[in-house]
Amino acid sequence: MPTALTVHGLPASEIHSAIQKLTDNLVNINDQTGHFLLRLPDGRVIDTKGWNDWEWTHGIGLYGLYQYYTLTASEPTLAVIKSWFAGRLAEGTTKNINTMSVFLTLAYLYEDPRLRDDTWRPWLESWAEWAMHDLPRTPFGGFQHITYLEENRGQLWDDTLMMTVMPLAKIGLVLGRPHYVDEAKRQFLVHMQFLFDKDTGLFFHGWQFEKGAGPKGGLGHNFARARWARGNAWVTIVIPDFIELLDLQPGDATREYLLDVLRAQVDALAALQTPDGLWRTLLDEPEAAGSYVEASATAGFAYGILKALRKRYLPADGGRYEDVAMRATKAVLAKISPDGELLDTSFGTGMGRDYKHYFDIECTSMPYGQAMAIMTLVEFLRLYV
Repeated sequence: MPTALTVHGLPASEIHSAIQKLTDNLVNINDQTGHFLLRLPDGRVIDTKGWNDWEWTHGIGLYGLYQYYTLTASEPTLAVIKSWFAGRLAEGTTKNINTMSVFLTLAYLYEDPRLRDDTWRPWLESWAEWAMHDLPRTPFGGFQHITYLEENRGQLWDDTLMMTVMPLAKIGLVLGRPHYVDEAKRQFLVHMQFLFDKDTGLFFHGWQFEKGAGPKGGLGHNFARARWARGNAWVTIVIPDFIELLDLQPGDATREYLLDVLRAQVDALAALQTPDGLWRTLLDEPEAAGSYVEASATAGFAYGILKALRKRYLPADGGRYEDVAMRATKAVLAKISPDGELLDTSFGTGMGRDYKHYFDIECTSMPYGQAMAIMTLVEFLRLYV
């Protein structure tokens, strides 16, 4: 009887089984206490934890599920995605940085003639036009990180690249509107300019434009100067995804700049990985200070590094980066509970003005944690192909 292929000691069947458990848990997460509900001034209540609502948590969930569908053509997975859009588009919601995240997946669906629903096009057009013309801007033209509850005037966040810039770029490609793509490139450059920490190679969570408010005056400040794990993970995810999406070729200035940034970040991450393959919620703060290990960020790092290696965006370097990615992948697998929950996933995290803000964020099952683990395992499954 033939022996099944294993990669790094893992059979593909084990990975598929883990993804199925993660998916089942994702669509059945239930906020039984109401503790994680988001109550809006207009009376709406947003269920950030459960599956049947509309927030960035669901945008990431959809993207993870879609990646599994692209690899496997899993009809049950596609049914979950299409059901979510059927229900949520019928209800609608207000436009902000986070709610736009779902349109990355919808643009991929619309692009596929086998899956396309022509009623989706007005949604793609309307939300992309909002991002281009009505989304508030910071100085230097950055997308201001507005949310359901907060205007966040003059603020740039790492998260914005994943939640709004990636969808805008994809919509631009699908609808043939290159000015959307150009704007997405600009947003990457602006966010890198103000969020990249040149001293460490990591990223600060956010930037506030406020003249004279920085330690040496200047244009603004980076709040707590927190090098927050999941914020960094969004960057590790979006750089390979963005370069692949735009098919940026070697020698392209945007590609080369972003890859230099990615290499600097991954080198910094390699030095901060814990012995069991994880990273802490504030990357360069010790666990003794309150910086607990965080699994969703670990999954994001694993995904981004694995993909960057597959696409040859990162050099082989004697297997050093592969070792980092595999230790992280196995750590993610170890954090999946018997009922499919990615353990040690921190709740949605607003901008912090001190480290304690990040240390006090509790851990709970969330759609994005499930999806980021799925993304990691889907990328790992590509090693079997």
